[in-house]
Amino acid sequence: MLKIKVLGPGCANCKRLEQMTRREAEKLGVDADIEKVTDYGQIMGYGVMSTPGLVINEQVVAAGRIPSSQEIISWLTAIPN
Repeated sequence: MLKIKVLGPGCANCKRLEQMTRREAEKLGVDADIEKVTDYGQIMGYGVMSTPGLVINEQVVAAGRIPSSQEIISWLTAIPN
């Protein structure tokens, strides 16, 4: 199971990234636990200074932007469960 964290305070971009990630994981049939992290201390603990951020299995894969669906798909399929 992939452990995915969407980092952000709950802004529109953060919500959009969470929706995109959930949709792509579902399409791929990836078993994923998706968690929203809104605490700034935890977000900064990942070294993310601008949100939204995306963390897969404790690896920061994106920060400060909304990645494309294709990027999300490539990360979900490249990182081992």
